[in-house]
Amino acid sequence: MSYYVIYDGNCNLCVSLVQILETLDKGQLFRYVSMQDEQTLARWGITAQDCELGMILIDANAPERRWQGSAAAEEIGRLLPLGSVFVETYRALPGVKWVGDQLYEQIRDNRYTLFGKRSSTYQSSYCVDSNCKSFVP
Repeated sequence: MSYYVIYDGNCNLCVSLVQILETLDKGQLFRYVSMQDEQTLARWGITAQDCELGMILIDANAPERRWQGSAAAEEIGRLLPLGSVFVETYRALPGVKWVGDQLYEQIRDNRYTLFGKRSSTYQSSYCVDSNCKSFVP
């Protein structure tokens, strides 16, 4: 495990994407914490206001290294097997990154309207520490 993914545990789209990552990665590279877990986020100095700007990716070995929003999504993609090929191509195509950044912001700001809000916060089985529902070492 090398990275922490901070996601909106109340957002249907966000949870679906985390579940896909869980299936692909099985906790080998990523651990997850919801934006609603203020106690855990406080360890890294992350506030609810910080989370309003989108998902956050933290390097577990160097917590000062962070990506947020579309940059976090790109970095997660880059870290996946063969993902760097797709991310580098995406970044290299003129105008595509700008469009992707704008699209990310629109989805982020309208995620509950577009994809719905969960009635309870999703807690990943591949969580950051033993305080979650089913800690996976």
